[in-house]
Amino acid sequence: MTTEKQTLEDLKNVMDGVATATSTEDGGVAVEVVLPEPKIDDLGRSYATGKRKSSIARVWIKPGNGKITVNGRDQAVYFARPVLRLIIRQPFEATDRVDSYDVMATVKGGGLSGQAGAVRHGISKALTYYEPSLRAALKAGGFMTRDSRVVERKKYGRKKARKSFQFSKR
Repeated sequence: MTTEKQTLEDLKNVMDGVATATSTEDGGVAVEVVLPEPKIDDLGRSYATGKRKSSIARVWIKPGNGKITVNGRDQAVYFARPVLRLIIRQPFEATDRVDSYDVMATVKGGGLSGQAGAVRHGISKALTYYEPSLRAALKAGGFMTRDSRVVERKKYGRKKARKSFQFSKR
């Protein structure tokens, strides 16, 4: 039973990196996972783009003390509601990296909720570029997937996307 669990875990690890299999003396197979190289620029930062609804966030992370700056302002000023600040911190809490990275983000388009989701998505992607070993934890938390839900368009002959005008029988 434990070997089945180990092979399932090995398969999950294979999905996150490149694996090489070698046979062992006892007839088993040893799987070695080689993670991709970190993508870090000359300034020691990692860059990623995050999207949510109609918001697009450009995010840079670098090692620091946990300062998050959005559009040149502190996160507490830009995202005044505590729920939005909680959304932004989720990737760090899922990977136990709270207060270990500084974040500089520029975000445009949409409202505050969509912008917070876009920054979270960008932070998650940038973390995996900086530390590829964190990808499994972030993917399990659902932070790597772009939330593709957008507002449905208005149809002609209707009041909104689905709401219609009041029906009159006579």
